[in-house]
Amino acid sequence: MRELPHWHTASARGPREYNADAIAAYAAAGGRGIVFALADGVGDHPNAAHAARTAASAAARTPVDQGAAGAVLAAQRAVLALGGAGDCVLVVAVRTGEGYGIAWVGDARAYAWDGYTVRQVTKDHTLAQYFRDHDQPVTPRMEHVVTTSVRTAGAHEIGTATVTTGGLLLTSDGVHKTLSGPAMLDILGCRTGRPRSWCGRRSRSVAPTTPPRSWWIRPARRSPRKSFASRPEPGGQAATRSLFS
Repeated sequence: MRELPHWHTASARGPREYNADAIAAYAAAGGRGIVFALADGVGDHPNAAHAARTAASAAARTPVDQGAAGAVLAAQRAVLALGGAGDCVLVVAVRTGEGYGIAWVGDARAYAWDGYTVRQVTKDHTLAQYFRDHDQPVTPRMEHVVTTSVRTAGAHEIGTATVTTGGLLLTSDGVHKTLSGPAMLDILGCRTGRPRSWCGRRSRSVAPTTPPRSWWIRPARRSPRKSFASRPEPGGQAATRSLFS
């Protein structure tokens, strides 16, 4: 009988009218692994919430042998089939005997976790990160403008990474743009070896303006509204398309 990792989730809507975050996990009968997905809708709107739920579900139901990038593409097909304008960002982790394959679009993140430290393994697809990569000044608003999303990303734009040992933490920006690494460790309970109640601590650890969502995955043994922008030339003006911004 195959051994699956243990996992826990936590979420809070915060002051938003809609909780536009979604999570899903699925291990097919007779399969060789499990798929985890976390999606964060772009904007505080029912369409954003629907897109996130659709993307997370489609990604999690993707066969393990298609990999994490294949799961993101499956989510994209499902969201495009909805019609309309709802969109989201997404991070997927596919667990096999070799570890975790990670894929993402937008600013949803995955952190490797070994029980003592957390290490970010994704790289935000945001206007801020793009400008940093090109040694250009960054404004706070740029942190919340994504340059890829489930609806818009090309296959070549999907980020990928691999984690071969330990566990994972998957987060939406309501978590990682509010909490430091040490705060995440404290909430995960790494110092005691047991997970603490994340939602029970949120009033002390999460700003009330952000609706957080996270996966906490271990081996067996939100923020201002997002908008979407095309990548500008460094030093040039950003051409921003408003998607529930």
